[in-house]
Amino acid sequence: MLQSLINVILPVFLVIGAGYATTRSGYLTETHIEGLMKFTQGFAIPCLLFLAISHLDLSASFDPGLLISFYAAAGLCFAAGILGARMIFHREWEDCVAIGFCCLFSNSVLLGLPITERAFGPDSLTGNYAIIAIHSPFCYGLGITVMEVIRNRGHSGGRMLRAVLTAMFKNALILGIALGFAVNLTGIAIPAVVDEALGLITRAALPGALFALGGVLVKYRPEGDLRAIIFVCCIALLLHPSLVWLMGVSAALPQDLFRSGVLTAAMAPGFNAYIFANMYGRAKRVAASSVLIGTAASILTVWMWLTLLG
Repeated sequence: MLQSLINVILPVFLVIGAGYATTRSGYLTETHIEGLMKFTQGFAIPCLLFLAISHLDLSASFDPGLLISFYAAAGLCFAAGILGARMIFHREWEDCVAIGFCCLFSNSVLLGLPITERAFGPDSLTGNYAIIAIHSPFCYGLGITVMEVIRNRGHSGGRMLRAVLTAMFKNALILGIALGFAVNLTGIAIPAVVDEALGLITRAALPGALFALGGVLVKYRPEGDLRAIIFVCCIALLLHPSLVWLMGVSAALPQDLFRSGVLTAAMAPGFNAYIFANMYGRAKRVAASSVLIGTAASILTVWMWLTLLG
């Protein structure tokens, strides 16, 4: 089991390492990495989300118990991250929200899907897809709302609402998700040539994002933030799956959905944690390092959860 887990996670590290090495050596500059970040964050990943959701079978099993267990636990971890960053590390409130988002957004696609499939087979992924379908809308909706409320504190409620809606509809990721749902629900057929073109773009999204993350880590090293990074990793890798486990047992989830919920919650912070921090220019070093260190630590913690799940 450990060997198969390493086989899934090690390629992720190799891509991140390639980005780090080429930037560290000077072959790529900070400007190159920023351009790659802009491409992946503002174009390729929104295309990926659009294409995935537009083709998703929304009639698949969306078990309320699974979704409530997973997202109630995620929300509690978001709150724990914000309060911990404020009370323990005395960060500014905007930094606290970015750190809380790291505790909220687990890597449901890049790690969650392949690890669940390898562990329990392709027929066990129904719960994973149900979680993934609303993962980005929920997490970004919650994160952007709380961040904009804090940034606009002291202003009128109307101004706060306008700021939240403006931030939501200016976010390329949210737009990609919304358009994907619109196409899916209306049954509009995507022309084959457009679908193929989008497929070419989306195949570059995740590797490009991981490569860019490696380049970003050259600048955002964990010096001075190591305690905050460890705090984030503990919430993401231990608290979130523990809460899903307790809530899933209370909801009497079927075994396959229970496994999907716990394993997805046990994944390290996803790359979107850094995208969110980068969007607002807050706690970027904590976010970037949490993705890397959390992914490394998950080799052991996910092995533990797989053992417990039997």
